[in-house]
Amino acid sequence: MYDVIIIGGGVSGAASARELSRYKIKACVLEKEEDVCCGTSKANSAIVHAGYDAVPGSLMAKLNVKGNEMMEQLSKDLDFPFRRIGSLVICLNETDMPKLQELYEKGLKNGVRDLKIISGEEAKAMEPNLDDQVCAALYAPTAGIVCPFELNIALAENACENGVEFRLGTEVENIVKIDGGYELHTNQGNFQTRYVVNAAGVYADRFHNMVSRKKIHITPRKGEYCLLDKTAGQHVSRTIFSLPTKYGKGVLVTPTVHGNLLLGPTANDIENKEGTNTTREGLDEVITKAGQSVKDLPMRQVITSFAGLRAHEDGSEFIIGEVEDAKGFIDCAGIESPGLTSCPAIGEMVADILKEKMRLEKKEHFIETRKGILDPNTLSTEEHAELIRKEPAYGNVICRCEMITEGEILDAIHRPLGAKSLDGVKRRTRAGMGRCQSGFCSPRTMEILARELGKDMSEITKTGGESRLVVGTNKDRL
Repeated sequence: MYDVIIIGGGVSGAASARELSRYKIKACVLEKEEDVCCGTSKANSAIVHAGYDAVPGSLMAKLNVKGNEMMEQLSKDLDFPFRRIGSLVICLNETDMPKLQELYEKGLKNGVRDLKIISGEEAKAMEPNLDDQVCAALYAPTAGIVCPFELNIALAENACENGVEFRLGTEVENIVKIDGGYELHTNQGNFQTRYVVNAAGVYADRFHNMVSRKKIHITPRKGEYCLLDKTAGQHVSRTIFSLPTKYGKGVLVTPTVHGNLLLGPTANDIENKEGTNTTREGLDEVITKAGQSVKDLPMRQVITSFAGLRAHEDGSEFIIGEVEDAKGFIDCAGIESPGLTSCPAIGEMVADILKEKMRLEKKEHFIETRKGILDPNTLSTEEHAELIRKEPAYGNVICRCEMITEGEILDAIHRPLGAKSLDGVKRRTRAGMGRCQSGFCSPRTMEILARELGKDMSEITKTGGESRLVVGTNKDRL
C-alpha cells in the first residue's frame, strides 16, 4: 500500500513527485513508457512564458507567473539549462493594435513584471530579422527558454534520490475504489494506494472518468515543428510570437538553449491520443507563418521535424484538486501551455493539497540539489585534459555533431533513472540530436548501451517497446 501513486512521468508528475519527496511518505510514479519525458513534455516549444496570455484570475495565469519566477532558482538547484532571453509579440497591422493592448493589460493584471509595448522601429532594432511590416510589439523581458528534457529528467532524478519509486513501462488499465484508497490495475500487476495524483497528460480524462460521475474531456491538440541547425541559431535572439488566436499562441520563432532555431507549432485538434506524426500540410503552415514574422529564415538548415500533443481540456483551464465525488483522487489535468512554465508551481500546489489532507511531516534530510551530466566543453583546457587522464572515456567522442563523449553516455546510463534506449541517451546528452540526426553515432551508442546493460545489440531500442533497430544479421556468424 503506497501513500501516493502518481500516474504519469511528464513534467507535472515529476514536479509533483519531487515536491512530495520532501515529506515522510511512500510514493510511486507509474509511467507507461520506458522512460520519463516521453509525452507532451518532450515535444513542445521549450518556452518559459512570461504570463500575459492567460485569462486574469485563472489558475493558468497564477501558476504561469509563479512557475516563471521559480524557474531560475530551480535550474540552479537541479542543474539544467535555462535562459531568460525575453519575448516579443509582434503586430503587423495597425488595426491589430487593440489586440496587443489587450495582451498588455492582461499581463499587468496577471502580475507580469517589466512588460511594455514598443514601436516597430524599437522592435526591429532589437531583432533586425523581424518582418519589415512590424509596427509594434509587446516586449516581455521575463520570458525564457529551457531544455524540457533536462528539466523533466532533473525533477524525476531528484525525486528518485529522495525516495520516490519509479515504475516505468507500467500502463494503468483500470482504477477501482477500495477501502482506504484505490487499486490501480496495470500491465505489470495491481498497486494499492491511499491517494492518486492523475498527471496523465492527454489520458488524464480517461482516468478521471473511471472514478467520477462528473466527466471531463481532453482533446489532443497537435502541434508540428521544424528544428534548424545551430548555424541558424542566431537568426533571432529572443522568442518571436505572432498575435495569439483561440487555438493558442500561434507559430513562434525562437532560439533554443542549445543554439538551434525552432519554428512552430501548428494547432490542430485530433482524436488520436498517440497521433504525433508530422504532415506536409502542417510543416508548410509552420514555414509560411514563421516567415510572416521573421524574414529570410534559412529553411535549408532544417535538420528535423516533429509533432507534440497538448492536453486541451474543454474549459481551457488547468484542473488541479481533489475530485469532488472521488475523495483521495487528485486531478492534475488539462495541463497544456503554459504547463511547462507552470510545472514547479503545479508540483508545489499538488504537494500542498496532499500535505494538508495527509498531515505530512517534512524529512530531516531532503536532498535539495542535483548535479547534471558533466559537459566537458564547460571545462578549461587543463581541466579537460585532467578529466581525460582520469577517465579516458571522456576523450572518446561518439557523437561528432554535438561532440558528445563516451563518458557522458556512460553517466546517462548509470545515474538514477538511467537511459535504456537511444532516445533515453539522446534526451540526456544530445547524442544524436545534431545535424546528422544520429546517422553516424547510433551504432556506437547502441554498442555502449548493450555493453553496459548486459544486453544483445538486437535488444536495444530507439524508444522502448518494440522499437528495435536490429532485426537480424545479413551474414551467418562464423
